[in-house]
Amino acid sequence: MAEEIPFTETKNQQINENIQDVQAAVEPNVNLDSSPKVENNKEVSEDNTSQETEPQNFEPMSQEIVLLKEAYESLQTQLETTQFQLEEKDSQYKRLGADFDNFRKRTEKEKEELDTQVKCATIIEILPVIDNFERARSQIKPANDGEMAIHKSYQNVYKQMVESLKKLGVSRMRPEGEEFDPNLHEAVMREATTEHPEGTVIEEFVRGYILGDRVLRHAMVKVATAPESTDTEVENQSDPES
Repeated sequence: MAEEIPFTETKNQQINENIQDVQAAVEPNVNLDSSPKVENNKEVSEDNTSQETEPQNFEPMSQEIVLLKEAYESLQTQLETTQFQLEEKDSQYKRLGADFDNFRKRTEKEKEELDTQVKCATIIEILPVIDNFERARSQIKPANDGEMAIHKSYQNVYKQMVESLKKLGVSRMRPEGEEFDPNLHEAVMREATTEHPEGTVIEEFVRGYILGDRVLRHAMVKVATAPESTDTEVENQSDPES
């Protein structure tokens, strides 16, 4: 009996060692087999997930494209409206510029016309003074040195006034020998004569003045007319044989 106990223990130890060896040999294989399965399961799950999400992502993208298209069309419409408004404003600006230019020209012309009217009215009031100086020069005959000094003094005033009128653009008419023009002359007397053609100005009574192309005062003149025919001349013209 004493010899059987060691043999049994030895047998049990060998069995245990064999079991451990088998377990050691089996566990790596189990681990190797299980890992690919896990990875395959992950890949399958990822594929399934991607297949499930693709249809879900396509629909929002289509909606975004539609929204972008609508936004583009809206911006295009706003751009066309803005361009139309810009063209309209530009046209209004040009019209306002033309109106302002016409207003400026019209205002300048009216101002020049007003200045000319004021100048003419002032000069017309001075012309009678010039006439009186001219009458005094023709009538007064200085008899001594004192009277001559007085005569020269007012003649200097007269010349100064005439020079001032010339600087303003006033010029004197000289109608003697010219044809009568009702726009420039006023006939206060007619004289039948054969020395001058009919309708010729033969004498000036009151001087006329002009400012540029504007008549300040018409010249009062005497106009030549054809002499009247006598009775004898009429008979001779009616009976040329006699």
